[in-house]
Amino acid sequence: MTQKIALVTGASRGLGSAIAEQLALRGWQVVAVARTVGGLEELDDRVKAAGLPGAGGLTLAPMDVTKDDAMRHLCRSIHDRWGGLGLWVHAAIHAAPLAPAGHLDQKDWDKSLATNTRATGMLIPMVEPLLKAHRGTALFLDDPQAGKPFFGAYGATKAAQIALAQSWQAENAKHGPRVVIATPAGMPTATRARFFPGEDRTKLADPRAEAARIIDGL
Repeated sequence: MTQKIALVTGASRGLGSAIAEQLALRGWQVVAVARTVGGLEELDDRVKAAGLPGAGGLTLAPMDVTKDDAMRHLCRSIHDRWGGLGLWVHAAIHAAPLAPAGHLDQKDWDKSLATNTRATGMLIPMVEPLLKAHRGTALFLDDPQAGKPFFGAYGATKAAQIALAQSWQAENAKHGPRVVIATPAGMPTATRARFFPGEDRTKLADPRAEAARIIDGL
């Protein structure tokens, strides 16, 4: 098996999209998962427009990472087609609006738990055999906002996601799969704009450059 296969969950926008694009341009076959069909199609258009020789390709998978059956079917399809994965990038996130902990919106809290925490715990057992088959790597993207004012829903559920990834990392340090947790620089993404409105975005890192830096560090 010589083809490099990557799964990117949360690939339609922000850093997830930039990483999926960079991987495809570097020759990977990328299974790009997101709920937003338009964002996936734009990603595909950018890769094709680059026209780089030796570039890989994209398999667009418009689905919700919180849907167990859909993700189970996708992982089975990856196994049947390629036998495993060389890389899993988990960038799917729900960025709940900032709010005091005493005034959390229940729907936002439930969605944060479902996307940021529960989906991660559901996906790890599904993806682990695929990564082991190709001696692959799992990449998680930290955003340490836990405990900060008004970040209750996002900060708590994102911290829980990273804690789970850290346990997985420690458990598999000797035998794999390899688990990497990266902390990206601030970027002018939609998520950051929601958290820091009015920020000078010219001083933030370019998502494509940050994606390249993270991939180079794997």
